[in-house]
Amino acid sequence: MGLWTRIKRLLTWWDGQTLNTQFYTWRKGVKVGQDADGNVYYRTANDARRWVIYNGEIEGSRVSPDWHGWLHRTWDKAPTEAPLARKPWEKPHVENLTGTAMAYAPATSIRRIAPAERRPDYEAWSPE
Repeated sequence: MGLWTRIKRLLTWWDGQTLNTQFYTWRKGVKVGQDADGNVYYRTANDARRWVIYNGEIEGSRVSPDWHGWLHRTWDKAPTEAPLARKPWEKPHVENLTGTAMAYAPATSIRRIAPAERRPDYEAWSPE
C-alpha cells in the first residue's frame, strides 16, 4: 500500500474503511458473510452491533435487501444462514444510479439530446 493510500485512509471515510473502523473490526468483529458485490458484513460477538465494510465506494444502495434487513434487525439470521425465498417476478438488486452519468433519462430528456441539436419543443428565452 502506497503512502498516498495510507494518508487517504487515515483522513477520509468515503473511499473505504478508516483505520479506526479497521482496528475495531479486527478487535471485535465477527465476519458473518459477504455479498455478490464483495461487501463484507460483521457483527460483535454479543450481536450488539452490525456493520458493513464496502468493497469500493461507500454507497448505501449497494447493500442488497437481504443484507439490509439483517443490518437493520428486520430479521435475526443473516442471508448466509437463512436465505430469503425468491419470487419468480423479482428482479435482481441494482444500486441507485440517481445523480450519476448512468442514471435513467427519458427519450425527451435534455440530457439525452446533444446540446447543438435543436429541439422542436423548446425555444430559448431572450430578454429583448
